[in-house]
Amino acid sequence: MTHSCLLPSAFPDKNQVFINIKNNGRGISEDVKPRIFDYLFTTKAVGKGTGLGLAIARQIVLEKHRGSLEVNSRLEEGAEFVILLPIMGVENSHNG
Repeated sequence: MTHSCLLPSAFPDKNQVFINIKNNGRGISEDVKPRIFDYLFTTKAVGKGTGLGLAIARQIVLEKHRGSLEVNSRLEEGAEFVILLPIMGVENSHNG
């Protein structure tokens, strides 16, 4: 199967950026989806993955950028990651 990735971005309003990353891969099962952002969770074989990538990505988006990161997926229909980031001026980016 050939996999592709689509990265459209939009500005829903002048205060936020919407990033949508979508592929046509195998998708994520319902039993895995609730754990996808958990630290040390991986579906790879022992020694093949750390289970940190998505956990760290979500932490950065939420804590450093005050945004959101969600996943939408069904088996055999690919996966979609949706990132919403607030747009802050330079003077506001160092507060808090």
